[in-house]
Amino acid sequence: MFKNMRKSAIYAAAATLLLAGLSTKADACTNVVISAGASADGSVIVSYAADSHWLFGELYFQNAMDWKSGSKRKIYDWDSNKYLGEIPQASHTYKRIGNMNEHQLIIAETTWGGRPELEDKRGLLDYGSLIYIALERAKTAREAIDVIVELANTYGYASEGETFSIADKNEAWIMDLCGKGMRIKNGVNANRGIVWVARRVPNGAICAHANQARIGTFPLHDKDNCLYAKDVITFARRQGYFDGEDEEFSFCKAYCPVDFGTVRACDARAWSAFNILCDGWFSFKDEDGVVHTNDAASYLDYVMGYDLNGSMPLFVYPKKKVSVKAVADVMRDHFEGTPMDMTQDIGAGGNALPYRWRPMEFEVDGKKYLNERAIATQQTGFWFVAQARNFYPDDIGGILWFGTDDAATSYLTPIYSCSNDVPDCFRQGNGDLLHYSPTSSFWINNRVANACYKMYNVMAPTVREAADKFEVDQMLFGTRGADSTAVMMYNDIVVKLQKKLSIKKRDVMVSGDPFAPVRKYLTRYSIDTAQEQFKNWCNLEVLLLVKYIDGNVKAQNKDGSFKHSEYSEGIPDKLTQPGYTDIWKAAVASEHGETVKVLE
Repeated sequence: MFKNMRKSAIYAAAATLLLAGLSTKADACTNVVISAGASADGSVIVSYAADSHWLFGELYFQNAMDWKSGSKRKIYDWDSNKYLGEIPQASHTYKRIGNMNEHQLIIAETTWGGRPELEDKRGLLDYGSLIYIALERAKTAREAIDVIVELANTYGYASEGETFSIADKNEAWIMDLCGKGMRIKNGVNANRGIVWVARRVPNGAICAHANQARIGTFPLHDKDNCLYAKDVITFARRQGYFDGEDEEFSFCKAYCPVDFGTVRACDARAWSAFNILCDGWFSFKDEDGVVHTNDAASYLDYVMGYDLNGSMPLFVYPKKKVSVKAVADVMRDHFEGTPMDMTQDIGAGGNALPYRWRPMEFEVDGKKYLNERAIATQQTGFWFVAQARNFYPDDIGGILWFGTDDAATSYLTPIYSCSNDVPDCFRQGNGDLLHYSPTSSFWINNRVANACYKMYNVMAPTVREAADKFEVDQMLFGTRGADSTAVMMYNDIVVKLQKKLSIKKRDVMVSGDPFAPVRKYLTRYSIDTAQEQFKNWCNLEVLLLVKYIDGNVKAQNKDGSFKHSEYSEGIPDKLTQPGYTDIWKAAVASEHGETVKVLE
């Protein structure tokens, strides 16, 4: 697959590049966006890993509410919880659960920093507040874009450059934005607001972004598929970022120029998602609509940071439809099978651990080197794969497949977006990063992950098998059964309403909340499923301890019980000791061989 890579001399030259770009935030995130035409079941899909060393994994929830005139909404910075101020509250806010609301609107993000001079130190709204306020006030992706723009321009944008994935049950968008810096005039920032571009993901295409602005040139006269700030080009000219023709303007080149670190630590993740979902071949359309297909390996010089003049398509068309499970598994990627494979060098230790503890760079003999940053990472707070399904009513259609901690050693459980409550294992306040809770999903997943880190290639497959079984069972049987039951309940209610209205006057309005039983049923399904799987994961952690203690592997019978000796049920039989990888053995022999060599 990777026959087009350059020779080793180029790799050696690249090693001398400064890793200044690796100062990009270590708590970087990854999004994958699947249009309805590209998904296996016709749903719009968005995945998100909220990666941060300071983020606790929990499921945010706010019910729909009516607010009195004059009410205020307090604003807290999502990253730090610092109080920033308040804005007028909307008269009505929609229910939101996680990063999805009751109308199946989904919003996710990745931060890319960009030009530091464009940060607004007086801005009131950070990127997290924009996400959750938009979920409270918008029903569709286009409405959400309008809300984000209006809020940022009115109250100021308090964060760095950002890319939002914004999707509803019919379409998906990617939006790049950043502030305009500080220009104080009469005590007010005259540059308050954002420059931005939003592009609709073409039906049948997919998109991915990972802490690097992704929108380059864009159509200037296609409001159905592209929206942008009126001053996005003129402001760049005024700042000296661009001086060509309007048609040549590239948002990412102007506002987020690349360096070695940003492509290697960021765009490489988007490339890897494309590589997996497109089976190693990127099909895309140029500005004239002509389809091109390139080998994924042809982009390696760019994403590995060797050719910064390269680029990667914004949208690609997979050869086969993409399932929810496939997207979930992409979020577990460590560059396996590529030149950046994190299991295949001595940094993986003796048990092929595909993680590197921070910082992201290190120095030896005056030369700087990097630690790879893959999609799956140890510092994930929470992650999800969200589905918006227009073939169901909103009371049934939205599913947030939600998980906590490292995606590679955790599971996703279905949470219907109509839910009126959240499972206790995900509840806000059930523990935090400084306070352990035995009933918290985040903490049990960390216990499982950290157990696997000591003997990864031996233990992680046990965890992955358990996660796969649960997810496949839920995707093929569990949620399909819940969907079917909910649809029958919904249709029965519709029939009863029609009969009731046929008896009464046509203009009689139905009082109350007739579809509340549907939401109650799906809430109970979501909670019960999550809590049962939480118990299973607690049991799994016990299994890992007993089975793999002290580097041993205890054999099991088909029913899961442990094999024991003929003399005692407490003494294991057929115990094995897998040892270390060949890469590790060779490294030890090379570095320390004279000391540990066995003498004949």
